[in-house]
Amino acid sequence: MAARANLQIDQGATFSTDVTVSDTNGDAFDLTGYTASAKMAKGYASTRTRVVFTTTINSDPTTGIITLSLTADQTDALEAPARYVYDIEILKTSDSTITRVIEGIITVKPSVTT
Repeated sequence: MAARANLQIDQGATFSTDVTVSDTNGDAFDLTGYTASAKMAKGYASTRTRVVFTTTINSDPTTGIITLSLTADQTDALEAPARYVYDIEILKTSDSTITRVIEGIITVKPSVTT
């Protein structure tokens, strides 16, 4: 079962956040031999406003840290104020096993328009 973590994004600003994947004991999950991906959408079945995050596993994969990021242009294109759902999956490269590790809600706060 995936852990839950809610995030907040400021529309029009560069977004970056670190999330830590934990094992069943609450210790950092060793991401050696894994890749990560993350996506967000207006709803689970929504076919519009789907965004793929840039994901990076920490240079020391034993920390379990994955960085999610979006450019300012990407966040500017998001509807706001709005709520989105997102999830993070890891792929074990040796056997192609995919596991959803974190999921939650993203609140997008609007920027001031001119």
